[in-house]
Amino acid sequence: MLLAAAICPHPPLLVPQVASGAADETADLRATCLAAVRRLAAAASQVIVVGAAPTPGDWRGKAGGDLRAFGCDVSFGGSERVLPLSLTIGAYLLDAVDWPSARRRYVAVAADANAPSCAELGCQLVGTNDPVVVLAMADGSARRSTTSPGYLDERAVGYDRAAVTALSRGDVDTLLGLDPALDAALWSTGRPVWQVLAGAGQTAFDDGGAINATVPYDAAPYGVGYAVVEWELTYAAP
Repeated sequence: MLLAAAICPHPPLLVPQVASGAADETADLRATCLAAVRRLAAAASQVIVVGAAPTPGDWRGKAGGDLRAFGCDVSFGGSERVLPLSLTIGAYLLDAVDWPSARRRYVAVAADANAPSCAELGCQLVGTNDPVVVLAMADGSARRSTTSPGYLDERAVGYDRAAVTALSRGDVDTLLGLDPALDAALWSTGRPVWQVLAGAGQTAFDDGGAINATVPYDAAPYGVGYAVVEWELTYAAP
């Protein structure tokens, strides 16, 4: 049963050792992500971290990852260095709030997975009686400005705005209708992760739940769309 969720971005610059001299520029984003993860910890002890990757995967508490590919010899999570970037940054956030390794599960969804399979995965992840929370690691478009990694695409701002609005409303239908081709063209890693979360949200609706959402951060530093969205689930008394 899904009790809460947090959507956080996963830039390597979120990690102070990587950001180095630019750490102050990401301080607000970092603090907002950590606050969201602390609230997850207050909701349930079992967390499922979901992120996009070239290939799918499913790992437990011994899994970890490092950022050597980004010129920084730091690692997070467990001793087995198997996690893709999105989940490695998730492990960093969990480490920062001292989340026990034994209470973590890491799930990578393929970047090209279609909406029905993403929704089914979300349903499977939360479709038990065990209380869980989800930490969804997803970036918006990296084509928000002329200084973006992918340069400017005029569609990027509207795409990110539509996704964040849907997340803020618990609008699973809009999330499941996001276009994979457009998501890829806009250099976003969000679409499959948001659709996994949509599947989890639909399962909560089917169980009589309602989503209360807040958006404590929505900006595009470095020309990349980063949003932090929090979901709190409430259920009708039986």
